[in-house]
Amino acid sequence: MLQTKRVPVNKYNNGSPMTPKTRLERLLRERELRRSSRYFQQSDEPRDGNKEAELLNDSRLAEGDIWAVPKEEDFCDAYAFVRAFTDGCQWQDGRPAKQRLLVVANRLPVSATRKGEDSWHLEMSVGGLVTALLGVKEYDARWIGWAGVNVPDDVGQRALTKALAEKRCIPVFLDEEIVHQYYNGYCNNILWPLFHYLGLPQEDRLATTRSFQSQFDAYKKANQMFADVVNQHYEEGDVVWCHDYHLMFLPKCLKEYNSEMKVGWFLHTPFPSSEIHRTLPSRSELLRSVIAADLVGFHTYDYARHFVSACTRILGLEGTPEGVEDQGKLTRVAAFPLGIDSERFIRAIDLPPVQEHMKELKQRFAGRKVMLGVDRLDMIKGIPQKILAFEKFLEENPQWRDKVVLLQIAVPTRTDVPEYQKLTSQVHEIVGRINGRFGTLTAVPIHHLVFGSLHLKRFFFTSVCVDVALVTSLRDGMNLVSYEFVACQASKKGVLILSEFAGAAQSLGAGAILVNPWNITDVAASIKYALDMPADEREKRHQHNFKHVTTHTSQEWAATFVSELNDTIVEAQLRTRQVPPLLPTNVAVDRYLKSNNRLLILGFNSTLTEPVDALGRNGQIKELESFVMIPKTTIVVLSGCDRTVLDDNFGEYNMWLAAENGMFLRLTKGKWMTTMPENLHMDWVDSVKHVFEYFTERTPRSHFEVRETSLVWNYKYADIEFGRLQARDMLQHLWTGPISNASVDVIQGGRSVEVRAVGVTKGAAIDRILGEIVHYKGMKSPIDYVLCIGHFIAKDEDVYTFFEPELPSESPPASRAMVANLVRTSVPKTSASKSGSKAARLRKQRSLSALEKKSANDGSGTAPEPILQDKTSLYEGSSVLDLKGDNYFSCAVGRKRSNARYLLGSSDDVVTLLEELAQCSS
Repeated sequence: MLQTKRVPVNKYNNGSPMTPKTRLERLLRERELRRSSRYFQQSDEPRDGNKEAELLNDSRLAEGDIWAVPKEEDFCDAYAFVRAFTDGCQWQDGRPAKQRLLVVANRLPVSATRKGEDSWHLEMSVGGLVTALLGVKEYDARWIGWAGVNVPDDVGQRALTKALAEKRCIPVFLDEEIVHQYYNGYCNNILWPLFHYLGLPQEDRLATTRSFQSQFDAYKKANQMFADVVNQHYEEGDVVWCHDYHLMFLPKCLKEYNSEMKVGWFLHTPFPSSEIHRTLPSRSELLRSVIAADLVGFHTYDYARHFVSACTRILGLEGTPEGVEDQGKLTRVAAFPLGIDSERFIRAIDLPPVQEHMKELKQRFAGRKVMLGVDRLDMIKGIPQKILAFEKFLEENPQWRDKVVLLQIAVPTRTDVPEYQKLTSQVHEIVGRINGRFGTLTAVPIHHLVFGSLHLKRFFFTSVCVDVALVTSLRDGMNLVSYEFVACQASKKGVLILSEFAGAAQSLGAGAILVNPWNITDVAASIKYALDMPADEREKRHQHNFKHVTTHTSQEWAATFVSELNDTIVEAQLRTRQVPPLLPTNVAVDRYLKSNNRLLILGFNSTLTEPVDALGRNGQIKELESFVMIPKTTIVVLSGCDRTVLDDNFGEYNMWLAAENGMFLRLTKGKWMTTMPENLHMDWVDSVKHVFEYFTERTPRSHFEVRETSLVWNYKYADIEFGRLQARDMLQHLWTGPISNASVDVIQGGRSVEVRAVGVTKGAAIDRILGEIVHYKGMKSPIDYVLCIGHFIAKDEDVYTFFEPELPSESPPASRAMVANLVRTSVPKTSASKSGSKAARLRKQRSLSALEKKSANDGSGTAPEPILQDKTSLYEGSSVLDLKGDNYFSCAVGRKRSNARYLLGSSDDVVTLLEELAQCSS
């Protein structure tokens, strides 16, 4: 049984305290159990020679159930228990029902041809994704997608739906206009070139935006149609796995239907650097739609890193080692390299048709080394670069001209697009020129063969007798051709020359010769090196790659992704327990109306102002007139800003202003006073200021502020990643140098580093602030309602717990005893102690900071004068706080983990709440 442990739980958030162990431990255990389950499945299955032949004969797939769902007995009890424990799956007949997997891709793995009004012929398509998901037997899978045909009539749609249901497929019906604008337009004309670093089409950059906008609208509409079909077939507990750039809007659409839906998204192409992605007009919308998913997967770490970088640089979100965090909601981003079903290739080599084909090829190319290239006729595959490099090799190595042949197999694609037609002509022209230059009457150096995808697999076993495979992709998501080549090389031990711009280079780089396909000379030299490579080195390189290919299979890829998606949900639930629930506004307003003396404590930045956007524009302060005159209510703006900022923004209103985290306080019609002079030790300022000046010069668009109690270095306008690196260096320098022996706190915010006098926090200042407010106002009745709202850093969230009347008994904070009845410490009952308290208060108010005194002496400003009023007789013996748990509402602004009881989504929600309070009070 899985071990569990107790973790802290937010008192006001639902959730069981019993949780599984760490994510890594859960994933490791599940992987072992999954492999055990797969072993039992394989050992129970009889060997069938026809299975090895399926790679050569695809008709079997077209006739049967493409998912081949295993029996319940295939599941071992231990694995079933874990799945039931972690996923909450249902039980049937004493066995767990398999978790349903809804695979959503642009195209179904089936090609449909209409034979009559209500009759369809279905033919199975074979591809990497289809092969991968065929082997995932732990889940009850369904495939949702477009069937590739336009079916405008209801009769045809019903007939096709019924036919596809037998193959566990569910169609999405797209009309011709949507397909033209969405698929041919936005997907293939905009996203595909951009993701492969080809840039936006010229007409979309310089001509009108009309065609782009119509294509983008069609893209969103098509994604919504996919979401509608998913929602129709979704059942609670299903995993929805969205695939590729065609469906980047789908996660957002699905989450809008059901926020609890388990949604994963995987990209099968490269994801470009943020500098490339930011040229896309719809850049932000696409990124925000994708991060609505729970798990986002890519083939390589580079692509995942580019995605996180785009989210941080373009959206201004927080990038973490686990993914992207948006106000407490974490979207996990990870690399899941796709593999192949290597066993199918290895077994198929021994089949008679393959052996016969190999024998024919050996006879045909006897006495010559064979090089192989298998590519789609596509701009990103680098076919012209490959052929030119081979020509360069022949030029520089005349001894090889009659001893080597390049067998280039090409699969035509998008033959109706002018750019692809031009590429095809270019390749034929180069091949013809080279064959004319180096060919003889009996042999030519390049055999350029154009095959349809239907016959490609039959011919691919050519690689069994190939000496060198040449993959020169200019940019490729993964390139499984290199994997298939390695799987077929158990006897030949051929050498793989692989472009460093293919995703497979991240996986097979240890055994392949990595090249830059644009460097023709380097590729030509690599060809010579591969052909001359000693046998022992060939063996060593092959073993490296063969081990990877046979271990990281397509089935393992799919099972790992779904497993991690399930566990991401578990991890999110653990995180959610630390994220407070949304504020029940109706309850807060109702309690407010029933109270007699209210206290509202409001933050400033991102609470009463809009947050800074990704481009570094400051937010504007919200309109305040409607709620500053609420009766029987004291309003305090508590901020880390200096006094001048609060004066400029709130000087015209009747409220209390607490600047620099509560160190300075005044009523807007009064003068500033110092609340905690004992914490003002500023001898460290000059040394820290020199450090901040240095890093400001090194970090463009950063700045620092010198406040009276702190220094703040801010890089919110700078490049985020560079700013984080600089902040890390700054922290190391501060701790080992200027502040190593100083009485200061160093606080790292989201995009800032602050050094402040030790002990200065909003929570530490609030008791002094309350004492001054009560003393000034001469309160006769205790405060019985507190609403505390802010977007505070963790260091200052002690202000939330300060008022908390119901803290967990096992860990009371040190200040809890002092807070229970504030009057016992600030307003003693006896006249003698009263006098002493008054004298202490006067001493405190008259103790100005060194900076204040300097300001007064040099004429640059006026030192604040204390407010001296003897009001103790009016509230003698009364309690400042008479606060019950139901009348205390602490709210963090923005979705995040917090010590507050509740959340408010944004500064707009804060203003809406305050306006509602004002209206109810009028």
